[in-house]
Amino acid sequence: MDLGRSGGALSEPFNLARFSLAENAARRAGKIGLLVASGDDVAPVSMTFGEIGHAVLGLAGGIDGLGLEAGSRVVIRMGNEPDTILAFFAVIAAGHVAVPTSMMLTPDEARFLVSDAGAAAVILGRESADEAGYGEARIIDPAAFAGLKAAVPLADYAPTSAEDPAYLVYTSGTTGRPKGVLHAHRVALGRAPMREDWLGLLEDDLVLHAGAFNWTYTLGVGVLDPWSCGATAALARGVSDPADWPRLIERLGATIFAAVPGVYRQILKRGWAEGMRLPSLRHGLAAGEALPIALLDEWRAKTGLEIYEAFGMSEISTFVSSSPTTPTKPGSPGRPQRGRKVAALPVEGGETPVPAGETGLLAVHRSDPGLMRGYWRRPEEDEAVFRGDWFVSGDLVSFDEDGYLWHHGRADDIMNALGYRVSPAEVEAALFDHPSVADVGVAEWRVREDLSVIAAFMVLKEGAGPDEAALASVCAEKLASYKRPKIFHFVDRLPRSANGKLQRKRLGETVRR
Repeated sequence: MDLGRSGGALSEPFNLARFSLAENAARRAGKIGLLVASGDDVAPVSMTFGEIGHAVLGLAGGIDGLGLEAGSRVVIRMGNEPDTILAFFAVIAAGHVAVPTSMMLTPDEARFLVSDAGAAAVILGRESADEAGYGEARIIDPAAFAGLKAAVPLADYAPTSAEDPAYLVYTSGTTGRPKGVLHAHRVALGRAPMREDWLGLLEDDLVLHAGAFNWTYTLGVGVLDPWSCGATAALARGVSDPADWPRLIERLGATIFAAVPGVYRQILKRGWAEGMRLPSLRHGLAAGEALPIALLDEWRAKTGLEIYEAFGMSEISTFVSSSPTTPTKPGSPGRPQRGRKVAALPVEGGETPVPAGETGLLAVHRSDPGLMRGYWRRPEEDEAVFRGDWFVSGDLVSFDEDGYLWHHGRADDIMNALGYRVSPAEVEAALFDHPSVADVGVAEWRVREDLSVIAAFMVLKEGAGPDEAALASVCAEKLASYKRPKIFHFVDRLPRSANGKLQRKRLGETVRR
């Protein structure tokens, strides 16, 4: 498939929700398109493609009746509810920009996102129904949302163009505040290489995703990708026992299972019984963080199945992967998917890729339709990441002679916590609010070969004692759970350069092991 942005569908009216639902509703109206299961034995909630299409256009009609300006941002602050999925597609179907947010964010963090996005409305779910303080944004609580669902359906999807904004997601930035990543409707076409070169996806598949419903990994791999070829999307909520995942795979007849490596680790450690089998499952998918070789080996030994890894980022989702047609090389996430133009560019500048075996900055050509439109209202950050015709990430990589990517860390300090990118500056700012803190630095801390956590390196004011509970409480008030330090190190001083700049990569040197 030609992934360039000229000609064909990209020059015609194009709506991501129509792409995902219209053909399914017409050709597969009676087929189950969405299953929402739980860890207990309660029957899953199911919706056919016909029901999904009708519900999305109905909700879109209610949203249209709000009288919002075309292209308004609508924040979705909902948990693991089927309505979260319907709301995402309905906002897009109505010609607006969906802004999914994690329920792990504190209300203050959510308010920042609403303000930064200039959101016209905020949809609150059951878990957030009592929240307030969202400025001029219109609040749509569960009662009002029910009214929107009962509205007269839209006759058709909004006639957006492929380049129009479809959704806005937030990711941590080097400035300490999350930044918005704006994606266009064309992203639906940009995901096409993943279906064959990572998921190995077929129309008859049932894809079970283990992520939260509002995460872009879930919305993309768990919903957008299955629906793009008429497969069934299955999501799960309320799963606390790792043993529930094998049971759900068997009970639903899942053929593909998608999760972060940590979920596979929990299954093998606390959820796997001797003699257990997964007869329906063809393979697993992993993304969000590196897949440890030992974990892959143990999964293969116990299940006889593969886990295909992918590498990606909020700005373009996954674009490097292994798959049923791309053999796994342990330690590498795979090769660039066919149709992608991916390279390692010199760290010091220039647009000529470095030779195989040499390390450079990972770059994706700006012609890829899966690439973001840009950062929301941050032209200086756009300028920093685009080098001529290339989007340049902060990842140091090399490609071997077979085209496989090898990751060598990040050129910046952004941390990876359970698949989420976390800014150390944001965590440090929260900890500085505690009166006992004189100085603080935050970095990843390797607790074992295959696991890193966020650690805070604390210098306390004279006379102050090391009160981890109080520091953890400050973080709980201000930060989502995945951003909070799991370890506190109390040290005499932090490593700084001659001009006072914190040297985060040297923080580990301050601790005696």
